[in-house]
Amino acid sequence: MAAQALKPAKPLAPDRLERILGWAAIALLIAALAAAVRGHADWGTVPLAIWMHLGTVLVALSLTPVILWQKRGTRRHRMLGYVWAEAMFTSAVDSFWILETNHGHFSVIHLLSAFVAVQTPRLVLTARAHNHAAHRATVRGLVIGGLLTAGALTFPFHRLLGRWLLG
Repeated sequence: MAAQALKPAKPLAPDRLERILGWAAIALLIAALAAAVRGHADWGTVPLAIWMHLGTVLVALSLTPVILWQKRGTRRHRMLGYVWAEAMFTSAVDSFWILETNHGHFSVIHLLSAFVAVQTPRLVLTARAHNHAAHRATVRGLVIGGLLTAGALTFPFHRLLGRWLLG
């Protein structure tokens, strides 16, 4: 009985929501890449903070389905998870220097950036503590709120990716 209690828990398999989130990340990645390609004429006028933000978001979007759909608890999962967390955190912090859209002021999306900046360390701490339920909930919150919702909000409202993609 005691030996059974010390046995590590079986890694959680991706559920339906995580599969959907992975596909949504792929769709947003494709839209962002298409927008960037279509906007190539403006590349020289884009501030460095936006390029850094776009780069870190593309890393996070690319890794999201890979991490969500693979076996959990492996060395690869941990390594990619740290890269994903760093990309998310860097993207969130970097976004505070992106003020072009709202006449030099913060916009509503910056609330999501603050959320990501606070939740990303929690993500790492829950993983290191092997608190699978809290880790999974934090991942879902970051993907839904910090990546997909914030990402989708970059297309309307005369924002850069929206102008590039939709003309």
